[in-house]
Amino acid sequence: MPAASLAPHEDERLKALRAYGILDTGPEQAFEDIVSLLAEAFEAPIALVNLIESDRAWFKASVGTSGMTGSSREVSFCAHSIASGRDQLVVPDATTDARFADNPLVTGEPQLRFYAGHVLRTPEGHALGALCVHDIKARPDGITPLQSRMLEVLAGQVMAQFELRRAVKEREEGVKALAESESKFRAIADSMPQMVWSTLPDGFHDYYNARWYEFTGVPPGSTDGEGWNGMFHPEDQERAWARWQHSLQTGELYEIEYRLRRHDGVYRWTLGRAQPIRDEHGSITRWFGTCTDIDDLKRMEQGKELLSQELSHRIKNIFAVVSALIALSAREHPEARAFASAVRNRINALARAHEFVRPHSEVSKPTVGDTTLHTFLGALFRAYADGDGRPRVRIEGEDATFDDQAATSVALLFHELATNAAKYGALSAPGGHVLLRTRKAGDRFVLTWTEVGGPEVSEIPARTGFGTSLATLSVEGQLGGRLERQWLPGGLVVEADLPATALSRRRAALKST
Repeated sequence: MPAASLAPHEDERLKALRAYGILDTGPEQAFEDIVSLLAEAFEAPIALVNLIESDRAWFKASVGTSGMTGSSREVSFCAHSIASGRDQLVVPDATTDARFADNPLVTGEPQLRFYAGHVLRTPEGHALGALCVHDIKARPDGITPLQSRMLEVLAGQVMAQFELRRAVKEREEGVKALAESESKFRAIADSMPQMVWSTLPDGFHDYYNARWYEFTGVPPGSTDGEGWNGMFHPEDQERAWARWQHSLQTGELYEIEYRLRRHDGVYRWTLGRAQPIRDEHGSITRWFGTCTDIDDLKRMEQGKELLSQELSHRIKNIFAVVSALIALSAREHPEARAFASAVRNRINALARAHEFVRPHSEVSKPTVGDTTLHTFLGALFRAYADGDGRPRVRIEGEDATFDDQAATSVALLFHELATNAAKYGALSAPGGHVLLRTRKAGDRFVLTWTEVGGPEVSEIPARTGFGTSLATLSVEGQLGGRLERQWLPGGLVVEADLPATALSRRRAALKST
């Protein structure tokens, strides 16, 4: 007897068969009804739902097999059926068919003669076995179109039952996997020091970890929905609610600091953060968030801020004391009055720079505006305005972030330039003025000081004074830049070419990353 050849992609076929989880399962009425109906319709003694494994044929349901649950694959008619590549196989007389004439089931009991089977094929095209009928009498005329159609329809019903089983199996496995995943998530969330929470896409809070209930002391479920907002300090509730609504509407990261009521009634500063989870279409399916107790950290920061303000205030007072001491010394030594005045002016310039960039409280904060280069220089040059309060040093160009990293050096540079301009240059003449242009040039920042309308420059100064040396030291020594002077007939032009990172620690940090 020639053995049935293996079906194409046999490994994939067997994998598909086992995925249904139906092999070696008990009897089920749905399949028993199908084979009973098939046997009755064909007036045949044997009907099978026959699944072909790697080395056997196994009957999920059968009529007329005397309790047999299967056979070897070698003798199975259905094995030939799935190997044929066709949906139906009909054998009118097995004794005249070379494939089955020597089959033990034909030559011996039950002496099979007739076979008609329809392949049980998955939606992916894999043949799992066949729904079939056998007779011990030959049927030379084969089967009628109606019988062929019945085989097809009932085979479809068998596959529908298989698909239902697979869907139920996959759903059960999915539910089990989800339960395991949720159990792991809860275990991880409950072990975290932060309070963890989750909401539906519309913002309805439906989960809090154990840490939340431990911290707040509220009964489980009492803060579901919108009840969480009542846990915040009354002064923070409106602000926190508005920020949360904004995140829900825009999908933006939720981040806010607020005071959260602890179980003992004490409000502690907390950092709240939440991130949306999106599906493959970009729609938000859930929000996951945390609350982190930052009260101790915030108190430390406030203490450091108060200490910094106090130190800066004392430095300001030191500037004032030094300036006063210089003034008193000048009275005792009139011959040093000019020198004392110059030194005092430089001290005052440093004091103004320090006042601009030092840490402030809300009360001591200067009113010159944001900490940018232009606002700093505007404050520095205010003393040189004309009688109507109009600035005589005009600032144009690109602004830059500015902090105490460069404040002292920039203050000394432009104090010296403005002082010399007031004594000898453009600011010494009634109609004279200075144009200060600032611009970014790649990774450089260039400041150009141009004096206009002052006394005509007839020659380059032969001597370099202390102020000039101080200005050069400020730019080239402290800021790592270059300083160039041009003594043009119309007035002095000074260009300070600085690294862009010299003006701000923040800019330097961003550059390094």
